[in-house]
Amino acid sequence: MVKKVLCVALLSLLSMSVKAQVALKTDGQDPAYVETIKGRAQKIVDGMGISDARKAEAVRNIIANRYFLLNDIHSQYDKAMQFAKDSLQGKQRDQAREMAAARRDAELYKHHFELETALLQYVDAAGVEAVKDGMTYGRLQRDYKAQCDMIPSLTAEERAQVLQWLKEAREFAMDGGDSKQKHAWFDKYRGRTNNWLSARGYDLKKEREAWQKRTEKQKSQAK
Repeated sequence: MVKKVLCVALLSLLSMSVKAQVALKTDGQDPAYVETIKGRAQKIVDGMGISDARKAEAVRNIIANRYFLLNDIHSQYDKAMQFAKDSLQGKQRDQAREMAAARRDAELYKHHFELETALLQYVDAAGVEAVKDGMTYGRLQRDYKAQCDMIPSLTAEERAQVLQWLKEAREFAMDGGDSKQKHAWFDKYRGRTNNWLSARGYDLKKEREAWQKRTEKQKSQAK
């Protein structure tokens, strides 16, 4: 009985040790780019407060591998678009561009949920949220706070809808090929949110002007 318990404990420890090892998938990547991405991923991990060094390294490598994958997908798309521009004309060029975009989107969707699945082996739901925010420049939190500050009278239902759309924007932004694409998704959803709020009777111009006045007043009082 004692031997059985010891064996189970040993297997458990070995399992934890194996799970904590996540290799960087750097094949074909430029060494300088690898170092840049490792630093970017490490910055996100540093903000998560993970005390276990092996777990922190695993999370960093998961994030870095995600960046490598995205880079590969978007690079293939860029090459296909460049080929279409340089070598094709008319309808053939348009079709090639459409096919390139379709392949890119299919690959992004195919791999989209892998990041969260991998992270949940090492962090909880709050940790996954922290990674998503880190990979999208914290736009969700900033935009949600700004929207609520600008229109304090938003109902609980309206706040929930604003947050839901921001979460959708973040999911798309996470797959963006660069910062411009990531920010563009939040800008797109901000437009959707503003149109929705306007349809519900909010005068966004007046709300924005009143918000600016409140902000300026708070700044002057803080001096």
